[in-house]
Amino acid sequence: MYIQLTKANLRLCLTVAVAVILGFALTSCRRSGGISIISPLDETADAALIVVDANKDLTKIKVLYQQNEGKREDLKAAMEKNDVESAKKIADEVLYLINDGTAFGKAAVEKIQKAQEMQINDDYREYLRLKEEALKRQLEAFENYRQAARLLRDSYDPKDVKMREKVKEEFKTRSENYRKLMEDARDYSSRANELAKDVIRRQQDN
Repeated sequence: MYIQLTKANLRLCLTVAVAVILGFALTSCRRSGGISIISPLDETADAALIVVDANKDLTKIKVLYQQNEGKREDLKAAMEKNDVESAKKIADEVLYLINDGTAFGKAAVEKIQKAQEMQINDDYREYLRLKEEALKRQLEAFENYRQAARLLRDSYDPKDVKMREKVKEEFKTRSENYRKLMEDARDYSSRANELAKDVIRRQQDN
């Protein structure tokens, strides 16, 4: 499935990323309240450029997340009506969304890990660690919901009361796990963003 990003979304993503790059890069060259020459070994700015690319994957994941939330509501409604055909069709669509989200997430994690292996300042290393933790929880959340959707698609049968209740209960449990993991992911991402803002504020104060 191909996700079309709007020019506005991409422009916003790049603008924020550039601001973060400038903030962390300037941190690398400040020493004791003054400005010193950046060490030739410092790769913070180069690492940040890799993360700009990772942010494009993150923007795509946000689009998929929004689409998935709509599908989740449709899926719950179909199950409440015992509409087998609709439930299985929507579950199949959800699986495609999750597969795409997982692919984008893994690609972003690899890029962030690559950036962390470079010679970067401590603030930026912590920022990347928080971003990586957020992504890992998103991937875990997607996997939970993928298993729930697959079970529903392959095993949901309203005529088999025992199996129907089993599928509904597991779907409910995995959906709740999905929600909690996404909340954890948002928390890590917010902490990373706050760190970035703090770094930029420090540069403005100096």
